[in-house]
Amino acid sequence: MMEQLYELEGILFASGEPVHEEKLMQVLGVDEEKLHRMITVLSDEYDAGQRGMMLVRLGKRYQMVSRPMYAESIRRVLEVRRPPTLSAAALEVLSIVAYRQPVTRAYIEQLRGVDSSNTVLTLLDKGLIEACGRLDVPGRPMIYQTTPAFLRTFSISSLDELPELPELKELERRQIGEDAEGAEQLCL
Repeated sequence: MMEQLYELEGILFASGEPVHEEKLMQVLGVDEEKLHRMITVLSDEYDAGQRGMMLVRLGKRYQMVSRPMYAESIRRVLEVRRPPTLSAAALEVLSIVAYRQPVTRAYIEQLRGVDSSNTVLTLLDKGLIEACGRLDVPGRPMIYQTTPAFLRTFSISSLDELPELPELKELERRQIGEDAEGAEQLCL
């Protein structure tokens, strides 16, 4: 198992991007249970000593990342500027997409009551949301969902970890009423 463990570590280190567990199981020749045990062993090892790297789960993908507590030192060494923060409008749109995905831009605008085209484009450029298909209605508008970069940016493994937001339900009920349910379609 140790050789496979080191192989897993090497794969995650070298990839630089989240790797889907199906691909890891295939390459390592292990089943899901063994892969999860291996991930746990590696993760516990990194966490025990607060080492400079850690493993994160992003849905059904895994990635090796630097530990947030060392981010400032890493930025200084790499001379990377601190990433710009998101505007209030961008956070609002991102919240709508995260909690109600998949959604159209029209749905977002109906909820917010203002044009959101530039904000949607900004979030697309930052890689926090992505187009995931088209709604099957006249005009076939694009529908959007969050990305693995969204999960990574907000340090969550899945959308299930998002806190409950009763205010969003109330806003939705006031702005668009009951017909909102029929406008959403799943991304494939």
